[in-house]
Amino acid sequence: MAPAGLLVTGASFLAFRGLHWGLRLLPTPGPAARDGWRWRNLCVSLVHSLLSGIAALLGLTLHPRMAADPIQSHPRWALVLVAVSVGYFLADGADLLWNQPLGKTWDLLCHHLVVVSCLGTAVLSGQYVGFSMVSLLLELNSAALHLRKLLLLSRRAPSLAFSAASWASLATLALFRLVLLGWMSLWLLRQRHRVPLALVILGGVGLATVGVMSIVLGIRIFVSDVLRFRPLPYIPGHEKTRRTRTRGDDGPVTRDSSTLNLKD
Repeated sequence: MAPAGLLVTGASFLAFRGLHWGLRLLPTPGPAARDGWRWRNLCVSLVHSLLSGIAALLGLTLHPRMAADPIQSHPRWALVLVAVSVGYFLADGADLLWNQPLGKTWDLLCHHLVVVSCLGTAVLSGQYVGFSMVSLLLELNSAALHLRKLLLLSRRAPSLAFSAASWASLATLALFRLVLLGWMSLWLLRQRHRVPLALVILGGVGLATVGVMSIVLGIRIFVSDVLRFRPLPYIPGHEKTRRTRTRGDDGPVTRDSSTLNLKD
């Protein structure tokens, strides 16, 4: 399916770039208007994460053979979904290169390069589609991460919605990212005699890269959203200590200071 897969990838690239352009025609929420590009970029990423993550979950539920035989077994539509995701990551990479300084996006660009290399191998070879479908389950966590960042941009932190998004980010990071990365690493290690050495190295580098970024991101979210949002104990005579750690003297602190802004 190499020619057809490349066609789907190209169509996906144009569709996601078109979606980003189309969002410029819609009003941006007031607090997020100061960074309209980032708002649109996150909205597009959220659409992809929901589409690919839910489709991968349904696909693996209906066709569990893909997880049992990640190399050969897959329905034709699964390869289409993988090609669509390749198109998205290429479109998002182009968007980052065009609109952001390289120094601020090098981590995401490295992540996208690794992901495109791994998923692109499945599109070009027609193999390892099941393995790629398992990897797309990570997008369920990405959806929660994107929603959290959209709430930050909208200055909705702290709030009940933001707390829910933060805990959802941490829970799905553990379940749909760290656990799955561990399973994929173990499978690759056990099946190394069936997989070409070049692909073992590519897959190992990809899993290690995403794994390290995921752990760092999880720690940063836990520290910034859980530990710093915990109210300080009341000390008589020190009224300022009654404020939560999420507030400064000039108002709530809502900026996401995370260096590794993982988008999968």
